[in-house]
Amino acid sequence: MTAPTPNLKPVGYGTASSSSSGSSTPQPSRSPKQNIAPVSIINNTDVESPLLSPKSNNLLLSNPQSLNQEHQIESRSLQKGLSQRHLSMLGIAGSIGTGLFLGLGGAVSTGGPLGALLGYAVIGLVVCSVQFALGEVTALMPVTGSFVRHAEVLVDPAMGFAIGWNLVYGNLLSIPSEIVAVCVLVKFWTGDGLNPTAVILPFIALTGGIGMAFVRVFGEVEFVFALLKILLVVFLIVLGLVINLGGVPGTGVIGFRYWRDPGPFVEYIAQGDWGRFLGFWAVMTGAVFSFAGVESLAMAAAETRNPREAIPRAVKRVFARIVIFYGLAVFVVGLLVPSNDERLKGSGDTVAQSPFVLAAAAAGIKGIPSLVNAIVITSAWSAANQSLLAGTRVLYGLALKGQAPKIFLRTTSWGTPYMCVLLFTVFMFLSFLSLSENAISVFWWLVMLTAAGVLVSWSSILLNHIRLLKAMKKQGISTDRLPWHNWWTEYTSPVGLVMCLVILFTSGFSVFTTGRWDAAKFVSSYLDIPIVLAAYLGWKFFRKTSITPLDQIPLEEAFEQAEENLSVQTQGFQPTKKTRGWTRFVSWIWD
Repeated sequence: MTAPTPNLKPVGYGTASSSSSGSSTPQPSRSPKQNIAPVSIINNTDVESPLLSPKSNNLLLSNPQSLNQEHQIESRSLQKGLSQRHLSMLGIAGSIGTGLFLGLGGAVSTGGPLGALLGYAVIGLVVCSVQFALGEVTALMPVTGSFVRHAEVLVDPAMGFAIGWNLVYGNLLSIPSEIVAVCVLVKFWTGDGLNPTAVILPFIALTGGIGMAFVRVFGEVEFVFALLKILLVVFLIVLGLVINLGGVPGTGVIGFRYWRDPGPFVEYIAQGDWGRFLGFWAVMTGAVFSFAGVESLAMAAAETRNPREAIPRAVKRVFARIVIFYGLAVFVVGLLVPSNDERLKGSGDTVAQSPFVLAAAAAGIKGIPSLVNAIVITSAWSAANQSLLAGTRVLYGLALKGQAPKIFLRTTSWGTPYMCVLLFTVFMFLSFLSLSENAISVFWWLVMLTAAGVLVSWSSILLNHIRLLKAMKKQGISTDRLPWHNWWTEYTSPVGLVMCLVILFTSGFSVFTTGRWDAAKFVSSYLDIPIVLAAYLGWKFFRKTSITPLDQIPLEEAFEQAEENLSVQTQGFQPTKKTRGWTRFVSWIWD
């Protein structure tokens, strides 16, 4: 079979108080050489954590102090090295990648300039509902693993298990897939003369090294990568407008020429209005994966300084910037290249198919392909770093809940879950399968199993938020007690959830039309659904869990902990002073 495109990215791609043991006995101190979670969890002592008790049907509600106990473990084992600046750029870096630099041409080819713009606008609204729902819940419960752990509290422990392991699996394979993509991109300069091993081994060493480092190192690396990508996006948008307005010598004004001929919409599969609607719908379902990764900013909430303030601020800023960048980019691409240009119909895995590169070549501007290729390579590395962060923190959270082996709770003296990172590093060597034609085909099939996972994750985030608000109403708790709340999210979360589910079940609609069956597209569109359901039902049967009744969700404890820790987290915290001059203009990106 023909291997899918290297830029295919599964989900994720892109979340202190006194001891709750009920005893005054002090906790054993950590050895500098073995900085791990409390001894009662790692070692087989006579003190068993109720979080990990195999007798517990509901892992969160089996002990009324479990939330405090989890917080204590995270506070002892992990270090707070991320700030709001890092979170903002983390979300931006996660959503700006090959989908924007290389994939927008395919959107224009499928839906037309206006169809592509409308498709991305609708998904932008869905992303808004997801981001604000995630921000409100995470501000109340800033835990490692984010919405995976929220699902255990607010919905069902089995749901947290299913979503969590789906994310771990997807991220385990996402990193080697990014390495394979880098090998393809490097060939733009070297041709087939370079041995892929010369790319794979340094990539593994660098990615694994960043994963093992203090989380602040990761934050700074992603900050730089995000800044590079933003600068390229701004440059390409400005360049596109200059080309369109005839600012390049020897070229004329293009204006809205391609909106008139071949037209604002493209007929896809069918004819007439129905065909134009299907074109728009196909763009919309594809746009979801361009925005994948915006949810990653909350994955390391327990490693974020003052998360109850930093995460809401990051959520608001990331949403605004992403919508602006994607909206302008889609608009400009629709102005530069006609939708019937055959070069836009490629798989989108090389810079030669980038609409910005095509427009620059037509205007006689050299050097743009190499520039775009270089930034796309950093995008692939950035995506691998984010998959490593998200996957390891979710795995750590699963181990904390007894849903993964306890060995994954081990951390370094600087707070990195090193056993989790080692597991992900081992899986990076799957990228060597790219050296074999048959092996790489099998590998891409494995990657595609969770390609639809981003919609599963978004659905989980929205469901968590809906359940939180319903539980608060059931228990008579005012929304004024939430650390961060927007009145309209009560309405946007249900609408966003319906949209996510509709898109999830219709994302592969084209394979059911006459003459368009594609096994690879069918697998990438739908197979993740039975995988998640099987994991959910399997854990539910094994642990005999149940959906938590709204009046039994331990919200009061969560609010008390949030209010108690607010003063502790803000001690010595000085609000960031507004910068002035050109630095204020630049810092607008993340502040």
